[in-house]
Amino acid sequence: MATIRDIAKMAGVSPATVSRVLNYDQELSVAQETKQRIFEVAEELNYTKHKRANKIGRAVIRLVQWYDEAEELADLYYLSIRLGIEKKAEEFNIQIRRESLTELSDTQVSGTIALGKFDAEQIRQLKHIDENLLLVDFDGMNMGLNSLVVDFDQSLDLVIDHFIRQGHQKIGILSGEEKTKHNLQPIEDPRLIAFKLKMKQINLYRPELTMTAPFSMEAGKKVMADFLTNAHELPNALFASSDALAVGAMQAIQAAGLRIPEDISVVGFNDVSVAKYVSPALSTIKVETEWMGELAILTILELAKEFSPVPRKIMLGTKLIQRESSK
Repeated sequence: MATIRDIAKMAGVSPATVSRVLNYDQELSVAQETKQRIFEVAEELNYTKHKRANKIGRAVIRLVQWYDEAEELADLYYLSIRLGIEKKAEEFNIQIRRESLTELSDTQVSGTIALGKFDAEQIRQLKHIDENLLLVDFDGMNMGLNSLVVDFDQSLDLVIDHFIRQGHQKIGILSGEEKTKHNLQPIEDPRLIAFKLKMKQINLYRPELTMTAPFSMEAGKKVMADFLTNAHELPNALFASSDALAVGAMQAIQAAGLRIPEDISVVGFNDVSVAKYVSPALSTIKVETEWMGELAILTILELAKEFSPVPRKIMLGTKLIQRESSK
């Protein structure tokens, strides 16, 4: 900790002057430039760069995923993020060491990227093997962990504003259903949370127009078909929490003899590669998933060089891509 004498020496003034300036003595007559110099020196001496002791050298990054390859293909969101991670790692000549949660090694690495959703026990495992940990697509701020996440509030503002501008009042949602791998703890869809908040603010929330399904095309199709069969009233606009869910919902809507977007406008989430090829082409919220993966590499390298005194949360914005599925 810097002393009054340290500050005085660097600022070129007496310790008494430093003491009176730092205590905001109103009776002290001293030039503004002197006060500024004293405060700048005090801040400089108070600031500690949290450098890590070990040097990176040729970095090795551990990548832990909650999805396996088959699950990645059911919803391309995590596949795209992983490809971004691997692409940037190759560009920087970084070795990626892929490990599963059930077979974590004690291999020395420059940092660990955990991609997906994890329960408290799994988080403890990850923290135990590596203090330089970055969670991607999972908000670990309340656990003191660095996180890279999507701004779902901004995303749902884009969707709902889009529907409102088109004159839609009956807006439904097909939200995603997930559970952690080990303890099977339910994970509430942050898109549903943001949707409810926004819709309640504008007095348009209709709980009877809310559906939930696992994140897959088949599940989206089944849940939407059941809804269309049993519902007393249909939405004229539907948001789906993933493109896979949206495509499944669209198939069910068309099978029921309804038209998209004339009867029901549909907007998905992610803008995976297939979104533009379905019929009608899917309007969707674009998440820059590949860039998200690239940013994960840049962030973990930065954290490897300099430890954060507090956790950081990097939040990525999104944009609406309007295609034929919404008017």
